[in-house]
Amino acid sequence: MGLNDSSPGAMRNGRGLSDQWAESVVVRPRTTERHITVHKRLVLGFALSILTLIIVTAVAVVLSVRFEECGGRDRDGVTGESGSRGSGGSAKLNGSRGERTGERGDEETVQPWRNSRLPGSVRPRHYDLRLAVYMDNFTFSGEVSIELECINATRFIVLHTDRLEVRWPSGAGGRPANRPGGGAMRIHRHFPYPANQMYVVVLHREMKPMRVYRLNVSFDAAIEDELLGFFRSSYTLQRERRYLAVTQFSPIHARKAFPCFDEPIYKATFTLTLRHDPQYTSLSNMPVESSSLSDEDGWVTNRFARTPRMSTYYLAWAVCNFTYRETQTDSGVTIRLYARPDAISSGEGDYALHITKRLLGFYQDYFKVQYSLPKLDLLAVPKHPYAAMENWGLSVFVEQKILLDAEVSSSSYQMELTMVVVHEICHQWFGDLVTPVWWEDVWLKEGFAHFFEYVGTDFLFPKWNMEKQRFLTDVLHEVMLLDGLSSSHPISQEVEQATDINRVFDWIAYKKVSDYLLSHMYSNAARDDLWNKLTQAMRSEGRDIDIRGMMDRWTLQMGYPVVTISKNQSEQLPTHYITVSQEHFLYGQEVRTNNSLQWQVPLTVAVGNASRVCSESLIWINNKTETHRIGQMDDKTWLLGNINQTGYFRVNYDLQNWKLLIQQLHTNPQIISIGNRAGLIDDAFNLARAGYLPQGVPLQLIGYLPEETSFLPWHAASRALYQLDKLLDRTDEYSLFSDYVLKQVASRYHQMGWPTNGPGNEGNVLQASYQTEELQRELIMLACSFGNKQCHRQAVAYISDWISSNKNRIPPNIRDIVYCTGVSLMDEDVWEFIWMKFHSSNAVSEKKILLEALTCSDNIFLLNRLLNLSLTSDLVPEQDVIDVIIHVGRNPQGRNLAWKYFREKWDILNARYGEALFMNSKLIGGVTEFLNTDRELNELKEFIQSSGVGAGPALPRALEIVEGNVRWHRLHRRQFYQWLRKPPNPGLG
Repeated sequence: MGLNDSSPGAMRNGRGLSDQWAESVVVRPRTTERHITVHKRLVLGFALSILTLIIVTAVAVVLSVRFEECGGRDRDGVTGESGSRGSGGSAKLNGSRGERTGERGDEETVQPWRNSRLPGSVRPRHYDLRLAVYMDNFTFSGEVSIELECINATRFIVLHTDRLEVRWPSGAGGRPANRPGGGAMRIHRHFPYPANQMYVVVLHREMKPMRVYRLNVSFDAAIEDELLGFFRSSYTLQRERRYLAVTQFSPIHARKAFPCFDEPIYKATFTLTLRHDPQYTSLSNMPVESSSLSDEDGWVTNRFARTPRMSTYYLAWAVCNFTYRETQTDSGVTIRLYARPDAISSGEGDYALHITKRLLGFYQDYFKVQYSLPKLDLLAVPKHPYAAMENWGLSVFVEQKILLDAEVSSSSYQMELTMVVVHEICHQWFGDLVTPVWWEDVWLKEGFAHFFEYVGTDFLFPKWNMEKQRFLTDVLHEVMLLDGLSSSHPISQEVEQATDINRVFDWIAYKKVSDYLLSHMYSNAARDDLWNKLTQAMRSEGRDIDIRGMMDRWTLQMGYPVVTISKNQSEQLPTHYITVSQEHFLYGQEVRTNNSLQWQVPLTVAVGNASRVCSESLIWINNKTETHRIGQMDDKTWLLGNINQTGYFRVNYDLQNWKLLIQQLHTNPQIISIGNRAGLIDDAFNLARAGYLPQGVPLQLIGYLPEETSFLPWHAASRALYQLDKLLDRTDEYSLFSDYVLKQVASRYHQMGWPTNGPGNEGNVLQASYQTEELQRELIMLACSFGNKQCHRQAVAYISDWISSNKNRIPPNIRDIVYCTGVSLMDEDVWEFIWMKFHSSNAVSEKKILLEALTCSDNIFLLNRLLNLSLTSDLVPEQDVIDVIIHVGRNPQGRNLAWKYFREKWDILNARYGEALFMNSKLIGGVTEFLNTDRELNELKEFIQSSGVGAGPALPRALEIVEGNVRWHRLHRRQFYQWLRKPPNPGLG
């Protein structure tokens, strides 16, 4: 789910242009943001995927209003009041009397199907699910036998179905509710209740508590051409179109594939049997237990072993004609990677297979809990609504997130792929083994998995320095951008991802999780279960701290605080006292009216001077304003808060302290740690954007960057500068900004140079120089994006050489930058050349950056052609259509085009992606985040009014972001450009 952006180069009629031509071009390349947003999948997955999972369930009823709220007729056309005795036929989803059944009979005074949650009177213990899959017409039929335990006496069995034609098994005689060993229970009637995607079975007699019953149901359905439930996909091999079908049940889509209790708390075991054409292979969570061929039609029937107890949304199966490679862990777990035959034969799955083997062993040792299944399959599919899905024993990945061609894949691509695999393997414990009770606590699996992306990747490649550094810029900083909006959400994953809120808790949060896992394995857990375990762990260490009381402030409130630290100005107190205040951080000044939110903040504060950090203290902030005693200070000492950014909040200072910190960075930046240098940059830019600081403070702060030799502060600066680029790239004085950026970049860019592409250096990130490579790439991206002429000439030369020799000698790590630069600066022939290479390439990573490069053109005709081709043909993969629209919108020349296209095609786009709310949110946010004029704001408001529901929280969030963009222009743009027009001076403002 990564979003990338790229830059520009130069050519005419297939021949390289002269240096003079390149220097005279008045073209500003597109912001690439390839590295800046290479982890946007991680971050937005971190910040948006979980919000979406929570919200998807919360709005399930709203989304279903398109169906009539009724459930009156059973499959025979007999109304609910009359009962149902027959067999055969299909359940109608548009009856008219089911919701009025309470008018007749004592048993109908209670109508549990009207609630959005299942009633809980019965719970499933085991599903025996048998399916026949017809790939020739994309349908399937099935029978499910559900073993039920009655909890409270009831005559109702309420479960979930969606888009299924329900029918009772032949010969059931209207008695599909059986008591094992005790005869059949007669059914009074049965009916669907589409408003809540439920199906209701009303019995003649009550079921008794503590007894076990069996419900048998048959059904038919289509294998949909969408991305949820049991859906189909395709690929081309040797010019032949081949099809496959795979499941995606999270969060609430198992009900599209079989009748079930589709809430995470209803864990059960599953036995699955799949019958299909023998040319296909079938996979599921467990290994095949038995297989047989039919003498009648030659079809194969695979019966899979019984699963452990798990939630419905982790059940998975696939029917495909893929091949595989396999390995085995030391403990005997078989790992296979299934993919297209050509991808397997070329070794594109070998890297993911190798690191998965290492990760299983690492997590088993780390968590002190063994992996629970005998096998783990990794399935690479051509399209999927998410980067991956962690189904227990059968994890499904979109191809771009698991297949790697070492010859052409960049280090950024390899790092992103690695972290996706690390994330999904972690879920085999946090999520699969221990599952949240309900979606409000979904962070219990996603928060851990996202944090362990960095722990696990650190284990695989310690030189990447992921856990201690990249977590700050790629997760924490991005999440705080979203959580600083008034449309943020309490109990949100953004807040919970700050598991390192205080360094005291580091070792507890991820070293003592085995107790939490062992206590809840094969079961469900809520957030209080984790708080209790952490409190017990603290007490065992002699610390009596109420973890729940502290964390409820962070999990049950939206957003986060900005903590302001000031040297004490009072003459009554000595100079070793400071004043500390907290308030809710929000980007919109006009919406900062509710200042009632408070947090319990663990604040670390250091006192330093020009040569050293003198002392460090831990302060707990509980009130709006407090005074605290720390080390001795004078006029030349500075304060630094939130050491190494272990707390989830921003820090502001009085202007004199900002001045001292900036002087320190300009004279001797190494005194301040790498993490804090990155944190100061991120805080300063965001505080200024929100109006807490004068606009010149962050600009003066980054004036030290020519002396910065570490990647992380450059990475933080790039992210902040690209945020400003979105606001400024269409303003008349834009060159003031771009020139200032190039001034900071120039010396370090020329010193680092460009990568070579010699033997053995094809994007190999395993080497010790990884951090150097990343910094080099960051500087090239900044230089080309903001218009460095030498950078343009080098990109043009690379593209020209490729076209003339038909040999791609561009180093993989910078191909996305060079491709986009070339398309932007050069003529239509280059666009056609890249388009041709996009279709001929078989490497998924290469296809991705080639497609994104096509969006960098200045030619409106070509951009419009690409938009139309992406949506109306099969030339562009379905999951890439969203990226095409977003990237055209990132291009200043294509912004109006993409925004107009999005609105005109909204009905088509919403029909295709609407139910996959994460994809819809990604599209809406990506297209609107660059809008910043009053006209565009009014257009967005009109669109929201006319489009209706269906986009979850994405449209309100988009509106707030655009309102913030417009507000920044009104309140701060003038001051921003005033500072750039005057030479920097020691003062701030």
